Amino acid sequence: MAGGGAAGMMAAITAARAGADVLLLEPNEKVGRKLYITGKGRCNVTNNCTREELLAAIPRNGRFLYSAFSRFSPQDAMAFFEELGVPLKTERGNRVFPVSDRAADVVDALFFELRRLGVEIRQDRLTGLTAEDRRLTGVTTEGSGPLSGFGAVVLATGGASYPRTGSTGEGYELARSVGHTITPIRGSLVPLESEDPCCARLQGLSLRNVGLRVKDGKGKTLFREQGELLFTHFGLSGPLILSASAHLDFAKGRYTAHIDLKPALDEGTLDARLLRDFGARANQDFANVLGGLVPRSLIPVLVERTGVPGDTKAHDLRKEQRRALLETLKDFNLPLSGPRPVEEAVITSGGVAVGEVDPKTMESKRAAGLYFAGEVLDVDGYTGGFNLQIAWATGHAAGLAAAERTIGQ
Repeated sequence: MAGGGAAGMMAAITAARAGADVLLLEPNEKVGRKLYITGKGRCNVTNNCTREELLAAIPRNGRFLYSAFSRFSPQDAMAFFEELGVPLKTERGNRVFPVSDRAADVVDALFFELRRLGVEIRQDRLTGLTAEDRRLTGVTTEGSGPLSGFGAVVLATGGASYPRTGSTGEGYELARSVGHTITPIRGSLVPLESEDPCCARLQGLSLRNVGLRVKDGKGKTLFREQGELLFTHFGLSGPLILSASAHLDFAKGRYTAHIDLKPALDEGTLDARLLRDFGARANQDFANVLGGLVPRSLIPVLVERTGVPGDTKAHDLRKEQRRALLETLKDFNLPLSGPRPVEEAVITSGGVAVGEVDPKTMESKRAAGLYFAGEVLDVDGYTGGFNLQIAWATGHAAGLAAAERTIGQ
């Protein structure tokens, strides 16, 4: 097994439970380094949903995962961790977390299961693969050089996001070296950049319970959801933005974010609210009245966008000025110029072309004896535990098939 992340550990545990002797190579001092930071340190292990809902949450090549999800569902993943002594809970959006809210508990459970099963964990890195006649024939590591006596190799080296955790994208080159196609790599679940200067002015402002729509250049809505977002020096981040990014391909064009600052109020209700506020504070300045509607740091930007002088008395506001405020509150729009670098993404979109991989076993069609699991494959899901479910399911499929090949030799 190459890679001690979620997919690699699941593959190693599955293969060892099936009776195979397993060597797990992990270049970091500890396994599961990226798992420690998932879900803001809480580890959103899966999503407690149906298979159909799960497939709908995989925008890239979801049908490829049908067999893997059938054999290892979110409910199977939950049972797996419960059996390892990690009690789980289901929260909003069917997100599943450890009851302890500690990602470390998930990593520890996997590590101790590896140890219990006798899996050898070696701090080393896979550096070379060779294949002849469409069969894997050679394996080389950084620390030990060529390895012999292996029956199968599971490549679970991750993507190119969060390189400090060990995901450097090296698995793509290893796969390419034995004939695999690597589809273009880009970040997914990634913050987005905007050239609008107001983002830098609002840096650090977090907005909760706002609505977000993202439209393409033709005005088509590609994403719509309510939640939390964050202004940064480069643009936008936060849960809503990460989710939206999975729907966008900036190679095909540019997009616009439309933020509804008052999603709980329709236009008529909001207009009535504005009339009440301005009537109750008729002698105050327009900018001061806004303090009861939005965070203070947002007021100067709203004043500029509405075109209403901040020192205009509330009782002097004209109907069209109130309308300008209403429209700005309901549609605070920002141009989006592109994603942040893939290194800042939660996951990587792109990878080993799935048409070159057996969907039932995760075995390479280019080099028999080579299997893939996790983010190295060209599959990715939305935020909410879906990507870890991909890791568990593909790791389970690859580990089981690799064990069957090894034991059968």
